[in-house]
Amino acid sequence: MSSRILVALRIDASPEAVFDAFVGDIGLWWRPNPLFAFTPRSPGTMAFEDGRLVERLASGKVFEVGRVRVWERGARLVFGWRQASFAPGVETEVEVRFDAVDGATRVTVEHRGWDAVPADNVARHGFPNAVFLHRHGEWWRALLAGLASRTNSRQLGAAGEGDA
Repeated sequence: MSSRILVALRIDASPEAVFDAFVGDIGLWWRPNPLFAFTPRSPGTMAFEDGRLVERLASGKVFEVGRVRVWERGARLVFGWRQASFAPGVETEVEVRFDAVDGATRVTVEHRGWDAVPADNVARHGFPNAVFLHRHGEWWRALLAGLASRTNSRQLGAAGEGDA
């Protein structure tokens, strides 16, 4: 079995609303973690565009994090994930599921394939595998909390649009 990270969070919104916030507002809720920067020049602004997840750097350069493999609005999103330090052809994979649960959405992130990244790769910072996966999982939990906050802000904005 591949080394993986698995985190989930329930958000009080429909699967479609959470999916839309995840992909459409990623530049607003994503919080960079200097420990897990994509490039030495990070952080930039994250965006899904042209079938891929990218980081737009202040210099204007664009780093492709990974290509989108599955795009099922309100249900599932799968994309590749690589950092600049990964060897050519090496990448991990992120699957995000959006499941309706009791009037809310359970967002589940599975970040898998870490066995493909050698233990001595700079992206792992010398952490033993279990510690690295735990630290990376903590970051994903914080990212999902940011997504929840952004989704709630989006909903409040949409609710207020008809008020005037």
